Amino acid sequence: MAKDKILIIEDNEQSLYLVRFLFENKGYEVFAARTGPEGIELASRIRPPLILILLDIQLPGMDGFEVLDHLREALPSSHVSIVAVTSHAMVGDRDRILAAGCNGYFEKPIDPDTFVKDVEHILTSSTSKPGDPS
Repeated sequence: MAKDKILIIEDNEQSLYLVRFLFENKGYEVFAARTGPEGIELASRIRPPLILILLDIQLPGMDGFEVLDHLREALPSSHVSIVAVTSHAMVGDRDRILAAGCNGYFEKPIDPDTFVKDVEHILTSSTSKPGDPS
């Protein structure tokens, strides 16, 4: 049986390592990109398609909002969930990120004990559509 595939777009090595470890430990096949353009390109090449992209909003060069726009354009018929994982936590940021098309939003630092379960809840939610609260 094939493992579910996820992509992490994250420029911080420690955050990337932690999230990768958590998901691989739960049996997911994890791909990683450290820049927005690398993540967009990788997302379009992974077969079978991804089920999830974990996206840092504060990326160098191309921010997470730009990456999100490109991903939604590149994967228009895809049922991939895109979840923001960010330290971008000002008042109104959560609403802005969800309105931009993310399926969920998590602030850093994440809770390693509950993070995978919380993300899986977004994946299995039959009502979770881009912009819906997690």
